[in-house]
Amino acid sequence: MVTTDLGAPSEPFRLRMLLDDGRYRSYTIQIFALMCLMLVVAWLVDNTAHNLAAMGKDYSFSFLWAPAGYDINQRPIEYTSQMSHARAALVGFLNAVILALMSCVTATIIGIFAGVLRLSNNWIVARLMTIYVELFRNIPALLWILVFGAIMTEAVPAPNAFRGDHPSASMIFGAIAVTNRGVYAPSPALAADLGVIDLGFAQLSVGWLAIVAVVVLCLFLNRALVNRAERAQSETGIRPKTWWKSIAVLLLLPLVLLWVLGFHWEYPALRGLNFQGGVQLRNALIAMWLGLSIYTGAFIAEIVRAGVLAISKGQSEAAHALGLRPGRTMRLVILPQALRVIMPPLISMYLDITKNTSLGLAVGYMDLRSTLGGITINQTGRELEGMTLMMLIYLLASLCISGVMNLFNNSVKLKER
Repeated sequence: MVTTDLGAPSEPFRLRMLLDDGRYRSYTIQIFALMCLMLVVAWLVDNTAHNLAAMGKDYSFSFLWAPAGYDINQRPIEYTSQMSHARAALVGFLNAVILALMSCVTATIIGIFAGVLRLSNNWIVARLMTIYVELFRNIPALLWILVFGAIMTEAVPAPNAFRGDHPSASMIFGAIAVTNRGVYAPSPALAADLGVIDLGFAQLSVGWLAIVAVVVLCLFLNRALVNRAERAQSETGIRPKTWWKSIAVLLLLPLVLLWVLGFHWEYPALRGLNFQGGVQLRNALIAMWLGLSIYTGAFIAEIVRAGVLAISKGQSEAAHALGLRPGRTMRLVILPQALRVIMPPLISMYLDITKNTSLGLAVGYMDLRSTLGGITINQTGRELEGMTLMMLIYLLASLCISGVMNLFNNSVKLKER
């Protein structure tokens, strides 16, 4: 007989209590469900192993170190067809990361403007934003990507249209050429060669690393300057003027370093049959970027609109009573409070953009799906290993995005005392 803390005897434990007693029933069901799941996983693994053995195949990732044998048109790092499949997968992953970052930034800007303008008192502006949202979010992203891919291929001039004394096409601002082979734009360059750091999978310029380090240092110095001014304001009630000091800290040292290193722009120029110099953004990247940005921006616009409508009208009325104009009221009062509502679904939109980069295969954009999940699998016949590795990479990328965005979400959420 077991006694409780109050001294009253309690019923001894029996096996039937695992189902009859509410204290144990939930644990029994959970353990049973977990065991069933483990049995299903074990059956799948065993069945896969038997099928692979029947086909004379094993489960190995050694194929990653064999020569890839195929080219990749968009290369953020050095790559040749003689390099390994692992290197090709890395290039594809970096292409996906670049596209995801570009699309997230652009979609956020589009979504904020469209969401705010949809609440405008101007009937024409509000209706135009409604048409944009309803048009783009109700048509699959793949179709928009194909539309922009067709526009970049068929509706823009060829490089030879820029040739001659009286060309039929001209460069934008004399520096950007939009052609059916891609967009050519100026690229930053340094005259001073300080060498590179070879990491094996990438080479980092010492000059650009120095610039990034100086910029980060200046940001920390400016933050310390602002904190000092805030402490002085809390102690004396008078805030010291820091704007000219912030400008000097943020601009002076980086500009001096850029001048010492010989910073300049390399402009594209038509040489032979194509443009040379500058940076080339291929049509596949442009089509993916525009398609994902404008498509996802329509969803973000609705998220922003919902976040703004969630804020009490009393906040706007109080801001107007203080003399704030509607634009400053939206920027300084409404949107900062609406972030608490906007951030959770916005994180999901960023995850959708990252996963939708796998649609690049439709327009020939060589991302992770096209390299590791496409050509590599076709050449090596390692579809199980390739798909497993690709799913793990997407999973880790999504978890990293969620973790970073949740940190920001925690910083803007309402603090209760």
